Amino acid sequence: MDSPTPFLHDLLVIGGGINGAGIARDAAGRGLKVALVEAGDLGGATSSASTKLIHGGLRYLEFYAFGLVRKALAEREVLLDIAPHITWPQSFILPVTKGGRPEWMLRAGLFLYDHLARRKIVPGSARVDLRQDRAGRALDARYDHGYRYWDGWVDDARLVIANIQDAAAKGALIRTRTKVVSAAFDGELWTARLSDGSEIVARRIVNTAGPWAGDVARTVLGRNDAPALRLVQGSHIVTRRVHLGGDAFMLQQPDGRIVFVIPYERDFSLIGTTERDIGAPEDAHITEGETEYLLAAANRYLARPLTRADVVHRFAGVRPLVLEPGKGDRETTRDYKLVNHAGVPALTVVGGKITTYRVLAEDVMKRIAPRSRTWTATAPLPGGDMERLPGENGQEAFKRWLANLTAAQNNYDPLLVRRLAITLGTAAERLLQTGLGDNLGGVFEAELDHYVNNEWATCSDDVLWRRTKLGLHIGNAGRAKVAEWFGEDAPPVEDDAPVTHRFATPGG
Repeated sequence: MDSPTPFLHDLLVIGGGINGAGIARDAAGRGLKVALVEAGDLGGATSSASTKLIHGGLRYLEFYAFGLVRKALAEREVLLDIAPHITWPQSFILPVTKGGRPEWMLRAGLFLYDHLARRKIVPGSARVDLRQDRAGRALDARYDHGYRYWDGWVDDARLVIANIQDAAAKGALIRTRTKVVSAAFDGELWTARLSDGSEIVARRIVNTAGPWAGDVARTVLGRNDAPALRLVQGSHIVTRRVHLGGDAFMLQQPDGRIVFVIPYERDFSLIGTTERDIGAPEDAHITEGETEYLLAAANRYLARPLTRADVVHRFAGVRPLVLEPGKGDRETTRDYKLVNHAGVPALTVVGGKITTYRVLAEDVMKRIAPRSRTWTATAPLPGGDMERLPGENGQEAFKRWLANLTAAQNNYDPLLVRRLAITLGTAAERLLQTGLGDNLGGVFEAELDHYVNNEWATCSDDVLWRRTKLGLHIGNAGRAKVAEWFGEDAPPVEDDAPVTHRFATPGG
């Protein structure tokens, strides 16, 4: 008997980070038959270890990267509109400091930042008297004035999941915890062999393996024409909350770098990031030196300095940047590059920012399906699909929807309703209506069922550090209960010890 003919896909995407997720969603929405294969968890590497910002990149203006900044600023508005449950406008305080960039340069940069792209959701910048403004009370008294400007915040890991959910809803095959071992092209089709012994047949391959993109191009696709990557580790620490209001801080450092201090998960502050070259993705881990650097960077400005004991969580990720010989950390472009492999229908994606993942996907589609129509700029992502009144943008619709949901679910703590709403969006309605089940130390059984059945979660880390950030809130006892629910051993972490995550999951 002949073996069954494998299903023919138009596109195989290798790597389930934000770029792969965006491409899979866009392609599936244009009618292509898509398969996406991820070696670890969706968004389990770079795409869940970012600074959680959708921003134009104010500091990139110093290097005349006007095109990148304009593109990112336009996308900032798009993402705030189509994913309002996991994004919101975020204000930043930029103190003026002696020895930093001159004030005329800050004013000029902010003027450009306000006007390079059209704004509807995000306000413009303004000078602020830190002696009178509430935000200034968290800062040392020598910082008496500065500027307030706006960008956007995003739950990076959930942005990946939302894109994957939409791709799957439109017919895409999603395979996680599975490697593409090899791929052979016979002149017409690719046959990719997976680590579980199965095969996927596709007309075209897009390699979005992030820091592993070069390795995948060479060892899986058999191509040696992918550009060299520069792997830059970025580390972050999470500390007790230092903010008195909702403003984040953009802090200039003596070495010319910028460090962000951002309100995080209601009770904490997120401080990052560093830039340290590494040789391989598996080498990434936050060092004690990086931790001390970030503490010192924040303490140059804070009225109440942080100590090592204030650090509750640490994580490191890797930015796969296009190697540009002769350029330093700050000058190396954060824009992406698309590389067509000679002689075969395959493409490798290099670099990029989470802010511009959607336009990256559109650029890929211009190459592989040039006659198809763009559609993702105005289509809400799953969870952000609440009803909109005439003239409402996504942020306005979400606020109205959340107020109505909280009022309708008055048997629940409003903080719980809000937590589910800013995690799941409209999917929270069903969970609240049908009941949450047992409380496992701060996370509910119905939530865990949802993450497993609808979001490809397979272990406690997937839930506690990517689908949610509840690992910060529920302590060792809660983490142990979630681990037990998944059939795992309890995590060997004491309640008073900081939890450290390293970048260790291959992306393709």
